[in-house]
Amino acid sequence: MKILFMGTPDFAKTILEALYTDGEEIVGVVTQPDKPKGRGYVLTPPPVKVYAESVGLPVYQPITLKDGAFLPVLEELKPELILVAAYGKILPKYVLDYAVHGCVNAHASLLPKYRGAAPIQRAILDGETETGVTAMQMDVGLDTGDMLLVERVAITPEDNFETVHDKLAVAGATVIRKTVAAIKAGTLTATPQPEEFTYAAKIERADCILDFSAAAKDVHNRIRGLSPIPLSQTRTPDGKLLKIVESVLLDEKTDKAPGTVLSADAADGLFRVACGDGVIGICRLLPEGKGRMSAADFIRGRKIAVGDVLKYE
Repeated sequence: MKILFMGTPDFAKTILEALYTDGEEIVGVVTQPDKPKGRGYVLTPPPVKVYAESVGLPVYQPITLKDGAFLPVLEELKPELILVAAYGKILPKYVLDYAVHGCVNAHASLLPKYRGAAPIQRAILDGETETGVTAMQMDVGLDTGDMLLVERVAITPEDNFETVHDKLAVAGATVIRKTVAAIKAGTLTATPQPEEFTYAAKIERADCILDFSAAAKDVHNRIRGLSPIPLSQTRTPDGKLLKIVESVLLDEKTDKAPGTVLSADAADGLFRVACGDGVIGICRLLPEGKGRMSAADFIRGRKIAVGDVLKYE
């Protein structure tokens, strides 16, 4: 079966690697154009392109798919199935309808929960204990197509965006492998999504601001859901931006005002901060103008003290 793969980041690369390892007939790989990155704005290829070229797969990086721009490539490759994983562009109807088996997307949530751009982060922010990857038959709606197969993944209290992302990439490879096998065997069944759904909006700057008056578990979930990027943030009493990389939820109560630093002992490896109904420990952080560091080093540098109030203003 001729497969055209469309994807861009590491999540997609893991799935493509599994398909290639399985010996699937991948007739082409479509990914986003190279983008400038870093302080030097060096033009950098996406992970999917790097992998595809390393194994000799033909790569296409169209600037646009609109108005039939990609139709000549489709007619040249004649894919029977198009597999999509975090490609990053909306597919026009002519692409969705081209292959005999249509377009199948690996969406990083348990649909109909968390349709949209940021399903992994939103699931962690909401305190979910389980997520997964849904293989979905794509249609013209935003993640509205029929569900095909699902691979579930646990979210542990220690997980953050990075660790859940990596687990979901592996789950995505598993569910797409199973989907391709079921298509070949003629055993795949589709289930329409329920009418009720949740939407995972793109992470905006406002989502990154920590509100210590919230419940401690919610503050902790926000920190881990946005780590290692883009990172949640607050400010020190002198107005310096402080991004939080890692925290722990502590089984403690306090009557101090939210945001108050309750302890700052380097030997503890963290400093404790009052929240709306409990306490969290800050373990790693990114101070303004500095590199990422441990809370212990931050304390040793006398950048935080008991009684300081962290608040974004």
